[in-house]
Amino acid sequence: MKNTAIAKVFSDIADLLELKEENAFKIRAYQKAARAIEHYPKEIKIMLDEGENLRNISGVGEAIAKKTTELVTTGKLGYYENLKAEFPEGITNLLAIPGIGPKTANKLSSELGVSSVDALEQAIHNGKVAKVFRLGDKTAGNILQQIQALRRKDQRIPIGEALPIVDEILGSLRSVPGVRNLTYAGSLRRFRETLGDIDLMGTADNPKEVIDTFVALPPIGQVLAQGSTKASAIASGGLQVDLRMVEHDSFGSLLQYFTGSKQHNISLRERGHRQGLKLSEYGITDLATDKLEKFAVEEEFYHRLGLQYIPPELREAQGEVERAERGTLPTLVELSDIKGDLHMHTNWSDGHNSVEEMALAAKELGYQYIAITDHSGGRGIAHGLDGERARKQIGDIRTLNERLHGIHVFSGIEVDIRADGRLDLPHEILSQLDIVIGAVHSAMNQSEEKMTRRVLSAIEDPDVDIIAHPTCRLLGEREPVAIDLETIIRAAVKNNKVLEISAMYDRLDLNDIHAFRARELGEKLVIDTDAHSTAHLSFMKFGVGVARRAWCEPQHILNTLPLEQVRSFLSNG
Repeated sequence: MKNTAIAKVFSDIADLLELKEENAFKIRAYQKAARAIEHYPKEIKIMLDEGENLRNISGVGEAIAKKTTELVTTGKLGYYENLKAEFPEGITNLLAIPGIGPKTANKLSSELGVSSVDALEQAIHNGKVAKVFRLGDKTAGNILQQIQALRRKDQRIPIGEALPIVDEILGSLRSVPGVRNLTYAGSLRRFRETLGDIDLMGTADNPKEVIDTFVALPPIGQVLAQGSTKASAIASGGLQVDLRMVEHDSFGSLLQYFTGSKQHNISLRERGHRQGLKLSEYGITDLATDKLEKFAVEEEFYHRLGLQYIPPELREAQGEVERAERGTLPTLVELSDIKGDLHMHTNWSDGHNSVEEMALAAKELGYQYIAITDHSGGRGIAHGLDGERARKQIGDIRTLNERLHGIHVFSGIEVDIRADGRLDLPHEILSQLDIVIGAVHSAMNQSEEKMTRRVLSAIEDPDVDIIAHPTCRLLGEREPVAIDLETIIRAAVKNNKVLEISAMYDRLDLNDIHAFRARELGEKLVIDTDAHSTAHLSFMKFGVGVARRAWCEPQHILNTLPLEQVRSFLSNG
């Protein structure tokens, strides 16, 4: 049983306990455990196989550790099954709808026999929900709106598709006179890989003018709600965008609150309560004096709680509050730390620009080096390189380096790892290159055992330096291949091979959880764009976001090293 499935069970338990009006601390314990397990970088099954104590996971106590063990070893949990039996079938589906609390869910389920979101929607259209005691037309309409919003959130889009829309909106709003602060919050600011909706925050001398400008922007379609300080609308791509404007001296509090995550904010509220403080989107209230303290900037909000400032990407209730209390949070890698890009394609294969154009574009970004890694020919990509053309490109790159100044071009290739684990080109060719990236592009339906063995063969090959996009996923289009990443990471460490965080926004592979585990095991990572044009080089920020969510510092990332150190690393690899 995977961590995500375990987390779902504990999340359901929390919902059912809330229906029973159980102790709030008990409910919160299951919520916290669900979040911790879902985002834990190591699979629980592996921990149990290796004899690790599950209580090492922040948020998992003795009772939940026992239940987790039962769930993993038997495939089910008696406590959960007995709890479900106390309620109508499917009631947890209703609790997933924002705005539906335990009492309403119970009423809808018991009186209408509703057990799914689709059934509830049908009941609203048939007028049945409005007739339920004390609900009425207005509540039924509100529930329908929440169902529609939930469906939009379920249709999540990659962060790389959402961010350009958001940047366009923010760029237009910043031109409004009197705007002082304007940014995004929520899961976008935490750099989650996919998004369901967008929260925008700001301050201005005339908030209504900003709201009026927002709802009239070209990317904005349907306006769901509009007031003097708040608006909600559907933008390009079906994204719901909510804009809130507040007073200048409250911006830090608002930004912190709406950045989340929910569990992170719960952890902060619990800490504040122990200090006699109440936290809200408006600021921090001293419970003894009832005095509200406002915060114009986020850093002051965290400092008031006695905490080191916590970067948004870390706010996932994964021990960051405890680390901030001790002042030991990592110094996360920044986009400005990146000194090169080691995976890109040119018009020698399926790219759109020449080698020189890619090099000059990278130089404009301040990079010291790039690697040209066009595809090998075996996987059928148009103009993929065979041995003869690979030799020709190596010679051309050497000639180019003689006249380029301020940027160095490594010769490389993205060589296909065939279904049987063999590489697409022989050692005689690969050994002449500065850098070799191994990647799977075909036969993705292999069993976990075969796929793992296939990639291990490439890791153990002395010619290979990097394994690209290890799970082969495409966000929203293709699920990850079946592969034992724990074994892959350990083998990469043993063989001094580098695993890639692909910054291509529809890949982001390794993801944050796997990159966290790789860093934890001492694996060297590289952030590459897999660029197929000069424009794609700008995607580096997405890979950096993944690395930051994985708690990576510059020393964990190969391409934060200057040219000579990267050259030495590749030579000694």
